[in-house]
Amino acid sequence: MKKISLILIILIVFTCGCQNKKLEEVKEEKEMIDVEKPELKPEKNNFVSYNGNLKLNETNLVNQYGENIQLRGMSSHGLQWYSNFVNEENIQILKEWNSNVFRLAMYTEEGGYISNKNLLDTVIKSIDMIIQNDLYVIVDWHILSDGNPQQHIEEAKDFFNEISSKYKNTPNIIYEICNEPNGNISWNQNIKPYAEQIINIIRKNSNNIIIVGTNTWCQDVLDPVNDKIEGNNIMYSAHFYSGTHTEWLRNRVKEAINQNIPIFVSEWGTSDASGNGGVFLDEADKWVQFMKENNISWTNWSFSDKNESSALLKNGSNTNGFTDNDLTESGQFVKKAISGV
Repeated sequence: MKKISLILIILIVFTCGCQNKKLEEVKEEKEMIDVEKPELKPEKNNFVSYNGNLKLNETNLVNQYGENIQLRGMSSHGLQWYSNFVNEENIQILKEWNSNVFRLAMYTEEGGYISNKNLLDTVIKSIDMIIQNDLYVIVDWHILSDGNPQQHIEEAKDFFNEISSKYKNTPNIIYEICNEPNGNISWNQNIKPYAEQIINIIRKNSNNIIIVGTNTWCQDVLDPVNDKIEGNNIMYSAHFYSGTHTEWLRNRVKEAINQNIPIFVSEWGTSDASGNGGVFLDEADKWVQFMKENNISWTNWSFSDKNESSALLKNGSNTNGFTDNDLTESGQFVKKAISGV
């Protein structure tokens, strides 16, 4: 009896040992598969869900996989006047056009943020809605009559600290920290020192793309060539209106790119520089092709029904859910440009 019991014990131990060994082998096999299994990319699309955090590769804007990306979309007009057009129905229509970015033009003067801090709520509400729709959103500190960006630098610090803190882990956000510097100012004395302070604040919270305006309403794009801002993911804006800015400015932009200055056209129109007059579609088409060839991202001015030729919509258009019948001559051209037709 003792001999039989001993044999049974040996068999049980042997069987358990084999089972444990098999379990270990299965576990090791599974771990090996998990390690070797490549991370699957989501299905490719033109929006944030695929492209994720944007960054710079030399002068090219690239997505999280290092692939070149061109952002194309609209800029609002001043939110103190036309924020009612920035709504879910309209953003979805722009997205159907294959737009992947929207710019929120928050004026500082002209009845804007400096005298009306409630615009911050409008900006945040708009940002959240655009994020929900999977687009990139440019938060534009829209200086204009206050041409020296240092005029309201303390307010800018507070504003960008609040926005970058709130959206620190959000890939959708792009910061445009001074729309169109202009007047009796210079790059090295006024614009660059301002930009460095604002960038330092944003960088405490976010490494997202930052766009810095250049002098003379964003035409002096060669100023940073020998006095570039130190840091990562910093771009410089060029603005054009096709009735005023022609081949000479394209040549200047191309030279800036050749000198390793990353350019973002955060505002352009089919009119003359006033936002009215024209439209000048032949010259606008040259610009659109130029930006495509050089992988320059852009937003068009303006997503509004203002009674001027650069507006996307006819005066009196429905604010919630426009149709092709509402498009101005400029709007018809810009729809094709956004769609890549």
